[in-house]
Amino acid sequence: MKTILFLAVLAIFPQTSFAKNFVYCSEGSPSSFNPQLVTDGTSITATSANIYNRLVEFEAGGTRIVPGLATSWEISKDKKTYTFTLRKGVKFHTTKYFTPTRDFNADDVVFSFDRQRLTSHPYHNVSGGKYEYFDGMEMGTLMKEIKVLDPYKIQITLAQPDAPFLANMAMSFMSILSKEYADKLTAANKKADMDNFPIGTGAYQFISYQKDSVIRYEEHKGYWGKKGNVDKLIFAITPDANVRTQKLKTGECQFASEPSPADIPEMQKNPKLTVISDAGLNIGFLAMNVTKKPFNNVLVRQAISHALDKKTYIAAIYMGNATIAKNLIPPTVWSYNNAIVDYDYNIAKAKELLKKAGFPNGFETEMWTLPVARPYNPNGKKMGELMQADLAKIGIKVKLISYDWPTYLEKSKTGAHSLIQFGWNGDNGDPDNFFNVLLSCSAVKAGSNYARWCNDKFNKLILDAKTATDIKTRTKLYEQAQVVIHDEAPVVNIAHSKAFKAMAKNIKGYKIDPLGLDYLTNVVVE
Repeated sequence: MKTILFLAVLAIFPQTSFAKNFVYCSEGSPSSFNPQLVTDGTSITATSANIYNRLVEFEAGGTRIVPGLATSWEISKDKKTYTFTLRKGVKFHTTKYFTPTRDFNADDVVFSFDRQRLTSHPYHNVSGGKYEYFDGMEMGTLMKEIKVLDPYKIQITLAQPDAPFLANMAMSFMSILSKEYADKLTAANKKADMDNFPIGTGAYQFISYQKDSVIRYEEHKGYWGKKGNVDKLIFAITPDANVRTQKLKTGECQFASEPSPADIPEMQKNPKLTVISDAGLNIGFLAMNVTKKPFNNVLVRQAISHALDKKTYIAAIYMGNATIAKNLIPPTVWSYNNAIVDYDYNIAKAKELLKKAGFPNGFETEMWTLPVARPYNPNGKKMGELMQADLAKIGIKVKLISYDWPTYLEKSKTGAHSLIQFGWNGDNGDPDNFFNVLLSCSAVKAGSNYARWCNDKFNKLILDAKTATDIKTRTKLYEQAQVVIHDEAPVVNIAHSKAFKAMAKNIKGYKIDPLGLDYLTNVVVE
C-alpha cells in the first residue's frame, strides 16, 4: 500500500531527473498560506520559510540578522528611524493564476505592512483580519510612519526606540506580499485568494493544495538568492509521527518533520538515514484560561502547578530528550532567571491549595490536547492522559478534547478552552518574543495569549524592557517579569525539548534552525 502511495505521488510529477524531487513529510496542515495570519511552525514552514522573503532574514542555522529583500539599512542616532535600501531585480512568482509585470519595489513593502497596521486598509479584514504576531507585539502602535523615499528606499519611523525591532522584522509575519497581485484580485473581486493562492519572492512557488493531504510547490526559476537543486517540492501531510518514520525508512519521503522521540535511537542506527539534533529554543506548557472559573483563582492555578509530575512526562513523552521547565524562556535565552524555584510535584500541597480555594473535592473541567507533534510536545494525546491521571489524584476530573490543527488554532484564539496544551519555539532569540507574544495584555486581544492573562505589573515590566537601550536594564526587567509569572501561575511550564530532524542520507545542504522551522531553500538531493 505504501509503495502504491509513493508511486501516486511520483505520478503527479513525472520527471526525467527524479533526484530533484523532494518529498517532505509534514506533521500537519497549514491554517493559511499567508504568514501574516499564522503563528504556528507548521504553517510558517509551509509559507514564509519557503515561499516568501522579508527585508532582513535570519542567517541559515542561526539568529544573526542578514540582508534579505533589503541590501542594507541605517538606524538613526535616536534609534527611532530605520532606512532600508531595497534589492533591485527581485522577481515575484509566475504561476498559472498570476504573471507579474514588474519587479519587487517599495510599494510591495508598504502594502504588506499597511495591511496589518491600518484598519482602513482594503485588505485588513480579508480572511478575518487576525494578525496575531503584529498585534500581539504592538507593531501597529510602534510603527508610526512608513515613508517611500524612492522605489528602492523606504523609511520606517518608530513611536519610541524598540530593542527587538530589527529581529522582529526578520520574522515570518513581516514577509513581503505582491501589491500588484493584490490589485489584480481586488479588480476580480477575489481578495481572499491572496491568502489561499500565495505569490512571493522565495525559492519555491505554490502549485496546489489538497487539504490534509499534499501541498505541491516548484522551484522559482527567477529566485534572486542561492538555492539547492530541488525542482519539485512536495509536502506529504502525515500527522502520525510513527507513519512519518515508516515513510522515511521506505523512501516515501526524504525528510520527516518532528520524528517521535521513541523512534530516534533506531533512526540513528539506520545507515540510510541522517539524524541531526540541537537544543531547542522552545517551551511546552499547559495554559489555564483565567477568564473562566475556577482558573481565575490563583490558588487553583498553583494547585495544578503542584499536581503535574513533569519528571514523568520528560521520561514518557520526550524519552529523556528534554529538561524540566521552570520558566517560560529556555536557559539558553539571555535574562533567564535561574533563581526561580519551580513548583515541586506535591499532591498534598496541591490538595491543600484546592481546599483553600474552596474546592476540597475538586471539580470537573476540559483539557484540549495538542493534535500535532511538535518538539515542545511530541505526543499531546499521551501527555493529556498522564495529566488527566495526575489531576484526578487531587479530585479534578478532566475530559480530554482535541481538534484538527487549523481548528485547534482558530478556536483557541477566541478563548473557547479551559485548559489547553500549547508551546512555543522562539522566533528571534529575544526574550520579548516569548513574554510579549504569549502573555502580554495585547496578546490576549491578538489571540496568542492562551491563558488570556492580563497582569498590569507584568505588562509594564516587559514594555519597559522593550524600550530600554541597554541589555543590563532589559535583563533585570525580564528577571522580575519571570517572578510575576511564577507567582501568578497562568501557565504550567512543562519542558524545553531537544530538536531532532531526520532525513535520507542523500539529502545535503539542510541546516537545523534554532527557531524551529524547516528552511528548504538550500536543500540538495544527491
